Amino acid sequence: MSDYDVIIIGTGAGGGTLARHLAPSGKRILLLERGDWLPRELQNWLAGDVFVDNRYVSPDTWYDAKGKPFQPQIHYFVGGATKLYGAALYRLRKEDFGELRHHDGISPAWPISYDELEPYYTQAEQLYEVHGARGEDPTEPSASAPYPFPAVSHEPRIQQLSDDLAAAGYHPFHAPCGVRLNEENMPHSRCVRCPTCDGFPCLVHAKSDAELLGVRPALEHPNVTLLTNAKAVKLETNETGTAVTKVVVERDGATESFAADIVVVSCGAANSAKLLLMSASDTHPNGLANGSDQVGRHFMFHDSVAVLAISREENPTVFQKTLGLNDFYFGSDDFEYPLGNIQMVGKSVAQMFRGERPGETKLAPEWTLNRVARHAIDFWLSTEDLPRPENRVTVDRDGKLTLSYAETNVVAKEQLQAKLKSMLGKLDMNPGHLIHRFGYMKNDIPVAGCAHQAGTCRFGTDPATSVLDVNCRAHELDNLYVADTSIFPSIGAVNPALTAMANAIRVGDHLLERLA
Repeated sequence: MSDYDVIIIGTGAGGGTLARHLAPSGKRILLLERGDWLPRELQNWLAGDVFVDNRYVSPDTWYDAKGKPFQPQIHYFVGGATKLYGAALYRLRKEDFGELRHHDGISPAWPISYDELEPYYTQAEQLYEVHGARGEDPTEPSASAPYPFPAVSHEPRIQQLSDDLAAAGYHPFHAPCGVRLNEENMPHSRCVRCPTCDGFPCLVHAKSDAELLGVRPALEHPNVTLLTNAKAVKLETNETGTAVTKVVVERDGATESFAADIVVVSCGAANSAKLLLMSASDTHPNGLANGSDQVGRHFMFHDSVAVLAISREENPTVFQKTLGLNDFYFGSDDFEYPLGNIQMVGKSVAQMFRGERPGETKLAPEWTLNRVARHAIDFWLSTEDLPRPENRVTVDRDGKLTLSYAETNVVAKEQLQAKLKSMLGKLDMNPGHLIHRFGYMKNDIPVAGCAHQAGTCRFGTDPATSVLDVNCRAHELDNLYVADTSIFPSIGAVNPALTAMANAIRVGDHLLERLA
């Protein structure tokens, strides 16, 4: 008899959600998290600590294709990357699940349709207490239920921006947001609409992250066990290589092994691939589940850019991430290919500039940076990154992770920036002037900013071109599953977290049926 019914490796959007979904079943579940609980401390809310000192960036070293080491913007905590995400919880568009032609090539179809995932999107929105408003975004896919909570209201300057966009013929919408906010009763609201949300840990536990709404509720069930500071380093199989028999873990300087009937890998795109590749054996010489040579390939992480425009009037907005625009998601009048998503990003402050662009701001007077920050309106632009087999994660025998990556869809990204730039004059901002912000890409190697990483263990119907089947089970192993963004065949142009959460619930239903 195995130690557990299910072992879940990783506690982020995939693993944390799956744990909560499986917990009421009574099955014996072990959660393995390589990090610890993120500390609750004053520094959670200090821009200098978060953006300049990188206090919560976990120590890790990866290498680019030229062998240059870099520190990825990665977060190993209970709750994974959701502990510092902006809680923008978008559904992929219905069209994203089919084949889409881009300027740079084809975005492949998923092996499941939007309609198949739709009920799970609805469950995920309810689980993560998403605020939003149906019907404002023309690209929005159909939904079987309204958002569980009303949209987060715009503050006056962002409401003016929304009104100006609508007057110019665009379709701004209230961005779907996972915060535990009650605007009707602010004295009893957990969220206080503070300026330290996007990119910060939440000191008052008001962000809908996978620790608070996944792991903690799961641990209320006596059949669920969590081990922190427990890094899975290898998966061992039976002699025929058809099933995982042991999960080898490094914890507190010692090596331990755990066994389960089902093993689910949810380490994030790069590290899920790494774990499978590091588990090579005589029966799987190229890595576990890698007979197709697809593990680690098709790494994607969005062609994203953070920019700020200078408003003619000061922008006193505190909680800025409330507006989105998808008018160019599938193209524009003068560009037939998809461009992507425009949304707000957390309000910039002067200290962020010091951390994001130290060389350029070193000699800048503090009053200059403060003035820029006071007038800044900050945007986050995402263009779909296309899956290329040569964009990949590889590891050597010592576990050194190399991320080889060349940017895709550059023209579409530039077109999206040009669209925003051309609109500024109509939006009461200095026309034609955008300043780059690198709050999510603080390293000179672009791939370091890997918050939206995906691909590397894609699911599909053909074992020759995919790693997993439609239920996210490895084609080659009966009891090995993957449930995180690494399963994505394509990434779309909106934040991937809600899709990872929805798919984790879908995989959870399959596992409950299997374990019954």
